[in-house]
Amino acid sequence: MDILFLGTSAGAPTRQRNVTGLAVLAEQGSDWYLVDCGEATQHQLQRTPLSVHGLQAIFITHIHGDHCYGLPGLLAGAGMSGRKAPLPIIAPAGIAGWLKATQELTELFLPFELEFIAVENMQGWTDGKLHVQATKLSHRVPSFAYSFTEARTESVLDIAKLRAEAIPQGPLWGRLKNGEDVAHEGQTLRSSDYLTYPHTARRIVVGGDNDTPSLLHEVCATAQVLVHEATYTTDIAEKVGARVQHSSAADVATFAADIGLPNLVLTHFSPRYQYDSAQSPSIADIRTEAQAHYHGQLFLAEDFARFRLHKNGELSRVEVL
Repeated sequence: MDILFLGTSAGAPTRQRNVTGLAVLAEQGSDWYLVDCGEATQHQLQRTPLSVHGLQAIFITHIHGDHCYGLPGLLAGAGMSGRKAPLPIIAPAGIAGWLKATQELTELFLPFELEFIAVENMQGWTDGKLHVQATKLSHRVPSFAYSFTEARTESVLDIAKLRAEAIPQGPLWGRLKNGEDVAHEGQTLRSSDYLTYPHTARRIVVGGDNDTPSLLHEVCATAQVLVHEATYTTDIAEKVGARVQHSSAADVATFAADIGLPNLVLTHFSPRYQYDSAQSPSIADIRTEAQAHYHGQLFLAEDFARFRLHKNGELSRVEVL
């Protein structure tokens, strides 16, 4: 499973960072899933290998513009590129009315069906490759996190058991490995009795805007990766005051440390933070604050950065040539 960031700025873009959007990529093939679609996400996609024809679903965390204003353009572009397959959109209920009004007022015709699912009522979503669940967060408007869990983990034949029961190696083993129950010497061999799963299902949690990271305690307990906003450092958050309703780097890092989360990726940085560490405030300040509280694998997202969650639960950055 991969994560590819399409935008990492909060509220407004900068010269280096677009507003929020990221792709979750399936283990194999061209399938991918979009989480949030800030303005110009369609443009960002032009600089990646992703195609709108491989897009399996769109998940919107909340209705603020830096997370959804790119939707009409992306949908229109998908139509112009010839997409025909239905497209699920899982989002707060208000997104449906806004999209409908936009389509009507701009005479936007889409040659594919939109399958809208209000996240407030969603019990879970799956396409057979990933299971997705939503968790409600705390923000000025209803905001949600989405957890992506692989539906199937790689199985391994229990060779020792097969040999102990004198089951001959050959086609029988292959059929059992493929999940098929088979008849052998008057009895039925159940595939599930001869398969083991050396790796736990991988889970990535992607949060929307949120001032209370602990709301993710339950879903993150079995996750290997949390992608969460760190809009400010603590000092800037205190200057913003009660209206902040975002998490600081310290807030998220402390939560991740408390639950023993192995991998933390911070994103959604206020435009005031610069990459040049000689300027203040800088992205380096966010890293320094997080590292003071969290000692697992820490990453700060950048536009077009790609990360891979390996089967052993390790997260690494992928160098894309």
